[in-house]
Amino acid sequence: MLWINWLSLDVVLGAMAGMLFFSRLLHVSLDWKMDLLLGLSVWVIYTADHLLDSKGKAELDLSPRHQFHARNFKTLGAIVLLAMAFGLLGAIQILGWSQELYWSIGLTLLIAGSMVLIRWGGEKMNGWKELSTAIYYGLGVSWIPMLRAHALDLNWKYGLLVGLFVSLAFVNLLMLSCLDREQDKQAGFPSAALLLQPDKLTLKIRQLTIVLIVLSVLVLLLLPSFYRVFASLLLGMLLLHYVIFFDKRLEPEQVRRRTEAVFLLPWILVLV
Repeated sequence: MLWINWLSLDVVLGAMAGMLFFSRLLHVSLDWKMDLLLGLSVWVIYTADHLLDSKGKAELDLSPRHQFHARNFKTLGAIVLLAMAFGLLGAIQILGWSQELYWSIGLTLLIAGSMVLIRWGGEKMNGWKELSTAIYYGLGVSWIPMLRAHALDLNWKYGLLVGLFVSLAFVNLLMLSCLDREQDKQAGFPSAALLLQPDKLTLKIRQLTIVLIVLSVLVLLLLPSFYRVFASLLLGMLLLHYVIFFDKRLEPEQVRRRTEAVFLLPWILVLV
């Protein structure tokens, strides 16, 4: 089942779960077509990013995911182009010629431009990839619910939960960069893991995760009851990240797959 992870299908399902999280938080009802459109967009962005990273580097000691993309570069590249065309047509069909479509295209172009700038920047962009990806991920999964939400629901409590969600995504990316440090260094990829020595970065990750766990507990205790289920989910996801990443018995690929699977947890809201 490694191909599910290599093809970022777990990330796609996690993004859909994230959109469910924010749609329930903002009292917005979305149909399956929106899930399909988001999933396709996320897959295109992540796969394109992996293809750009692996291009011309098949002979290097890359991570298994990047090796897979290097070996199948032409096939996956063609599928990405087809998916982009299908996604654009689907967006026009689902969203119509509306402000949602225009803003969504603008966000997509902003993400693409950021990916290009990070690669051009080289070592100067170490750390920015993880931070920008976390922000874009949080914005992407909350985008349509936010555009369709009532103004009263877009309050500071919502902003607080968005901030925790983005911070969770950032912690996840820091952990993954730590796992891929040597491969990223060899391949010349910009990475937050290259800013600090491994021991210091691991300590920073531990400290940041603990701070976020404490904040999540405070949010759970202090916010009104409606928000507690969402705070509980974020707290659970942070705790799972901490336990998985600092479990010395796990191999790096096991840590990667399990931490990415944590983002599937919001699917439990289907039962609520």
